[in-house]
Amino acid sequence: MFTATIVLCTAPWLIAPQWAWVGTAVLVAYLLRQVYLLTHLALLIRRHHRLIPPFPRGLWGEIYRSIAQYQQRGRKGRKRQIRFTRRFREAANAVPDGLVILDKLHRVDWANPAAATLMNVHWPEDDGRPLFEILTHPDLKDFVETGESLRPMDLAPEHNRALMLSLRITPFGERKRQRLVVARDITKIYHLNMIRRDFVANASHELRTPLTVIAGFLESLIDAAATPPNHRRPLTLMHNQAERMRLIIEDLLTLSRLEMHEHPEVQEPVDVPDELHLILQEAHALSKGRHVFSTDLDEDLLLLGSQPELRSAFSNLIFNAVKHTPDGTEIRIRWTAWSDNLELRVEDNGPGIEPEHLPRLTERFYRIDKARSRESGGTGLGLAIAKHIMNRHDARLLIASEIDRGSTFSCVFPRVRAILREEVEHGTAPRALPDPAT
Repeated sequence: MFTATIVLCTAPWLIAPQWAWVGTAVLVAYLLRQVYLLTHLALLIRRHHRLIPPFPRGLWGEIYRSIAQYQQRGRKGRKRQIRFTRRFREAANAVPDGLVILDKLHRVDWANPAAATLMNVHWPEDDGRPLFEILTHPDLKDFVETGESLRPMDLAPEHNRALMLSLRITPFGERKRQRLVVARDITKIYHLNMIRRDFVANASHELRTPLTVIAGFLESLIDAAATPPNHRRPLTLMHNQAERMRLIIEDLLTLSRLEMHEHPEVQEPVDVPDELHLILQEAHALSKGRHVFSTDLDEDLLLLGSQPELRSAFSNLIFNAVKHTPDGTEIRIRWTAWSDNLELRVEDNGPGIEPEHLPRLTERFYRIDKARSRESGGTGLGLAIAKHIMNRHDARLLIASEIDRGSTFSCVFPRVRAILREEVEHGTAPRALPDPAT
């Protein structure tokens, strides 16, 4: 543009010198107007002034008008953003659950008013403080760093031991390094569960003794020579029902014991392949040759946990496959390590389970076919027990099924619980299991 201006200024002097001063004056006036309008526009933009009519004529008017429209759109966008932020703050402040946003270093970045009551996190007073310094718990740091969003963590905060909180963690932000902590007051639910658990445990314990006495007398009457033949069948039915009630009571007591503590009191290396071989022997006896069994077991892979509990969970899954599938069904048992977990998988090619039943299979006394379950001797508590045992071992019980294609029950354990057989045999400290993908 500078070159063009010089050419326009010098050209009249070369072509018509007598009229050159007129052209130069007009050109200088035009250029001064352009410089004025440009400078004026730059000052308005720099000072964030709003451009309002009247606008200059010509091309500069179009420029002013376009910038004014852009400013108007920006103002509307900012107003919408402010309204949205205000609504979000009002909604977050009205939520009865405690909400805390943590930054990449797990320090408090924001918290709603409910977090002050539930978690003792006051914002903005606690802005920038690590959450672990405010809400102290031995497992909280690992829980937040892991960012496990599927399983909540229950704790009683130190500032108010009368509360029972359920914490959930949701990773978000860049590379999922930030955390949203949601604390829910479950005090009433917790106490109701405590009352229910104590009632079931006490009632089951009190019923066990008289039921044992009744079953003992029934067995004596059945075997007695003086018992009339026509009395033996009803006595046998009574004895069978008493035995079934005894099994239910035993399972209820087992569930109560599992609910007492979050983790097993004693954990040791469990020889899972050996336990599965013993369970399979019992499964063969239960099947009486009516099913086909196939196995794929990693004989060198052991597991840190409670041997009685794991044996109970594994046997429940395998025995259920035998009891609830028709003759000729193939049952496949697999115990192996993956890149980030360990898995016991029990598969069958039976009739499968309808999708509407899958979410409720681990509920107590839930049965798909009540008549068939009673005929097979089930108590309706096996999967509930297995689920509790998995929770106590930081594991998950996964259930998948397709109609006419079979069902799959999987126990998925964290990889940190893996132990190699050579470590136990040589007495060395357990080390991280090699990644099979490497």
